[in-house]
Amino acid sequence: MTGPQDRLDLYRYVGSAELSTDYLAIMRLFSSGLLIDLSAAEIAERLDTPGLDTDTVEDRCDALVRWGNLVRSVRDARVRTIADWQRARTRYQISKLGGRVQRQVEELLATTEGAREVARELLAGTADRLELIRGLAVADPADPERLAGEVTTLFSNQRVFLDSLADFYAYLATVLSRYDLAGEEYATFKGVLLDYVELLGSDVGRHAPLVTERLAEVAPHLPAVLDRLALLPGLSGAAVERLPGRREQDWVEFAAWFTGARSGPERLRAAAEQALGQLLTNAKRMVSSAGTGLSRRDDLLRLAALFATPDTDDDTAHRLWAATFGAAPARHLALGPEDDDGRIAPSTSWWDAPPVDVPVSVREQGDRAARGRSARVPDPGLDRERLLAEAAAEAAARRAAAGELAAAGRLDGAVLSPAARDLVLDQLAAVLAVDQLLAAPASRTDLDLGVTLHVEPGGSTVVDSADGRTTVHGLTLTAEPA
Repeated sequence: MTGPQDRLDLYRYVGSAELSTDYLAIMRLFSSGLLIDLSAAEIAERLDTPGLDTDTVEDRCDALVRWGNLVRSVRDARVRTIADWQRARTRYQISKLGGRVQRQVEELLATTEGAREVARELLAGTADRLELIRGLAVADPADPERLAGEVTTLFSNQRVFLDSLADFYAYLATVLSRYDLAGEEYATFKGVLLDYVELLGSDVGRHAPLVTERLAEVAPHLPAVLDRLALLPGLSGAAVERLPGRREQDWVEFAAWFTGARSGPERLRAAAEQALGQLLTNAKRMVSSAGTGLSRRDDLLRLAALFATPDTDDDTAHRLWAATFGAAPARHLALGPEDDDGRIAPSTSWWDAPPVDVPVSVREQGDRAARGRSARVPDPGLDRERLLAEAAAEAAARRAAAGELAAAGRLDGAVLSPAARDLVLDQLAAVLAVDQLLAAPASRTDLDLGVTLHVEPGGSTVVDSADGRTTVHGLTLTAEPA
């Protein structure tokens, strides 16, 4: 693996909708023990699943090797025949990251959607364990094994507490976002929120100051703690993943949760206030008259109870459904054209029948009485004057551009206004529309504007304007009055 983005491939076998069952069965087999080394034939034999033959298992294992979940084994297979060697020539083992991902997947599959209890009882022993670590750090003779056990237990308990706390508040957020929370379910959740959240807040508020005090006492002895832990037998190397509490950064992060700028107790209090505010919002919605009609949960439960009654047969169920949701058969109940020829029967669906124009009075008030009066015909004089003025202004602008163009003469190196430049391009387009090859000089005269454009093959013409430079390759352009 080369980076965090590549490590995301480790989860690809879980997201494969069609083949996830095969991949999970293979990964469960490899993660069921330590140093399991199997070939494709042995995997197929142990799984004994229809559709998973040796070739299929080998394809699945090769994909897991590409994603980093498995690695190829380098152990030489001890075989007695060539056939056994061919079956055992490729063997697989689970990788470190692949095993960790599989354990996460198994934990996720076994997790329920309900609330998870917070391991709040671990906070009570955190301060005592910090006091014990401070005593072991200055004890003579030293007991590094016991010190390592207390440090590992301290950080493991903190991790369990933070994970359970995050899961509980995530569940809390999902329930608070439900708009249909009402009735008995609301009462149950209210008890959980008011009692359990208050219990969590009181535990953290009671133990956090003592933990902060103990951390301040341990801080001067932290280098001695780290030095004694470093003397214990263990793995060496830069790529070794050390146990928590063996680095100074681990202790900094541990202390930041209790004493940081945005400490854990402060975030817990803010989250509790936000949850209580949302709970009050739901309570206001339930008691307000405007909010009772938005949730049809009780109506749907009542309808479901009617469907579950043994006396409700199929015909009655269809009638109940149609009466509840207005799902009566569609009929063409149009007013009908003035000259009805009878070709559209009343049973014709509106989907197949031609549309009918329904008057506004019939659609909104249900009667045919004519209302209002005919609108006056607008006077088009003002519009006519406005259009004439716009046309005159446009003609004057084009004549001014033509005069500027005629005064420029040879256009190569000339500086023109955008309007004159656009007029040059229009006249050139008209010339090229007549003769695209343009083997000989050509001209175009616009008598309305009073300008003539001469076009000669060869050379080039560059015209500068306020909005840019225009280059005409292979043509020399000259303008003069018509």
